Amino acid sequence: MAKYSLVLMTLLGTTPFIQAQDDKYLWLEEVDGKKALEFVAAQNKATIDKLSMEKDYQSIYDKSLEISNSSDRIVYPGILGKYVYNFWKDKDHERGIWRRCLLSDYNAGKMNWDVLLDIDELSKKDNIKWVYKGASGLFPSYNRFLVQLSNGGGDAVLIKEFDVEKKQFIENGFQIEEAKGGASYIDENTLCVSTDFGEGTMTSSGYPSQVKIWKRGTLLKDAQLIYEGQASDVGTWGGTMRDGMKTYTFISRAPTFFTSQKIIWIDNKIVTLDIPEDCNISGLLNDQLLIQLKSNWTVHSKTYQNGALLSLNFTQLLKGNKVVQLILEPDEFSSISEVATTKNKVLVNLLTNVTSQLYIYSFADGKWSSQKVKAPDFGTISLTTTDEFSDEYFFQYENFITPTTLYAADAAKNTFTARQSLPSYFDAGKYEVKQFKAKSKDGTMVPYFMVASKNLKIDGTNPTLIVAYGGFEVSYQPFYMAKYGNAWLDKGGVFVLANIRGGGEFGPKWHQEGIKEKRQNVFDDLFAVSEDLIAKKITSPQHLGVMGGSNGGLLVGVAFTQRPDLYNAIVCQVPLLDMQRFNKLLAGASWMGEYGNPDIPEEWAYIQKYSPYQNLKTGMKYPEVFFTTSTRDDRVHPGHARKMVARMNDMGYKTYYYENTEGGHAGSSTNEQSAKANAMMFSYLLMKLR
Repeated sequence: MAKYSLVLMTLLGTTPFIQAQDDKYLWLEEVDGKKALEFVAAQNKATIDKLSMEKDYQSIYDKSLEISNSSDRIVYPGILGKYVYNFWKDKDHERGIWRRCLLSDYNAGKMNWDVLLDIDELSKKDNIKWVYKGASGLFPSYNRFLVQLSNGGGDAVLIKEFDVEKKQFIENGFQIEEAKGGASYIDENTLCVSTDFGEGTMTSSGYPSQVKIWKRGTLLKDAQLIYEGQASDVGTWGGTMRDGMKTYTFISRAPTFFTSQKIIWIDNKIVTLDIPEDCNISGLLNDQLLIQLKSNWTVHSKTYQNGALLSLNFTQLLKGNKVVQLILEPDEFSSISEVATTKNKVLVNLLTNVTSQLYIYSFADGKWSSQKVKAPDFGTISLTTTDEFSDEYFFQYENFITPTTLYAADAAKNTFTARQSLPSYFDAGKYEVKQFKAKSKDGTMVPYFMVASKNLKIDGTNPTLIVAYGGFEVSYQPFYMAKYGNAWLDKGGVFVLANIRGGGEFGPKWHQEGIKEKRQNVFDDLFAVSEDLIAKKITSPQHLGVMGGSNGGLLVGVAFTQRPDLYNAIVCQVPLLDMQRFNKLLAGASWMGEYGNPDIPEEWAYIQKYSPYQNLKTGMKYPEVFFTTSTRDDRVHPGHARKMVARMNDMGYKTYYYENTEGGHAGSSTNEQSAKANAMMFSYLLMKLR
């Protein structure tokens, strides 16, 4: 930790801030410390005792759990070979079951599910609160899988080999102990592994720095090292990339969160691909490598714009030659939100003014051509799964008041049919969706959606909740408000989704205008949306609240410390708050590409201006903030929320705090835990804003 003198701070035009050695709440960073857990228990009890007694708590809990456990939920398919795979939770399967049925049966509406793994039974057997984190299969038979299990829901996983025919873990099969790593089959007897191989093999961010090839029947410690990154990197990962029946061993070494060297292990040697480190690889199809640019790239005197989707001849690229084709270049109001491949086609989900349009791209005679899929407009399309052996795929459509519908589609024929829809969980006929723009401090127009009653009174008294994120090029898009409908809209609430900078709604530039020294733009955008709602007399500070999680937790932490006059409720979930120590805690070092490095004086100079923990002051009229986190969050340290609450309480401010003992960064592991969190959150908001 860098130490700053008062002289240096004066030169930087700042004031003295809490240093680690002066932080009397550091003991709360000891995740399972006895004193820390006693603090958590006391705070939890006070919050639960208060919020569970609110008049709407039980009805919100019951309805949320009913929706989560409903048999009417969409059964999402994941196509692998001739089967679709699905993970399902309900009241009888609290931790979930992993199951499959034939793709032909699924398409015929015959849900003949065969349960492969019952996580509840496994948890009882092992006396561990297992959380299923996914499985990767052996191509092309998919008779074996590498199943990932988390103890309590954190990012670190145990990987065990599973036989789907016998429905059991393979005795003496591949097994990798708990770590923030991964593994993929190269063939039946060979894995590409990136994990904790022992001392000196993990980065300062807590991710792997080595990639090895592991042969069946040998010890993991004897696996062949094929690549090693630096300890200062975010991490290095290995896996596979396929083009039809060809399988390539792929390595990604990420020096920062937003850059990575893309490497192929071929013929027992390393080939580093000559493409921009900040681009994303989106697929490989018919010898065309698909990449999305995050900055301008000039090749053979031609410049391709940031945000563009390109293809490169992969065979030539491995030889060091670049043969480039432009697939799509979004305009200033658009961005590419998803790219996926079927056997012969590329699917591109384009976001225009924060609503989705889906296109099918074909490559023939050295050129790309496209067809638009006539999917529903003015909502969010999400690609659910694709079939690598055909051109079948599934996508879903939803908007704020239209229940989610799953469609089965054929990219070769450009056809689709509705397969399953959610029921209406609230009366959408009473509500309407509008999109507005607010002018931010620097003149940038920031869009936001508002969902409200058609009979909304424009008198400044409507309870209004803004949800925003503003970071890591993550786009916040319309979603069906199944739980919000009952718990918020039906109780007179107005819902606002703010598409502030830092996100990816308008491509890489929208994100880059909100990172590091430009971070204040993100906060100013939120304030602009808030002030626009007040100016329109939709609401007023007494009735306005804001909610965000993770990076969004930082956003709302800044919101109430910089502009306490604007809000009467803050829901701050799994947040970053101590920005002087974020890079010392868990995965925090990996986010310095987003926020900057607080150990560098020039960068701390702009970070310290907004860091919520350091900017707390006495004598302010802060709203009574509701903080939530998880003991088992191994991504954003629970110490952020714990320390903030302790310090605010000692300053005399009333807070609400709930820390789930499991759940990881998601906050909840089971439907019951999620329903409890929803009931507390909405009870708090209704209590404060009505």
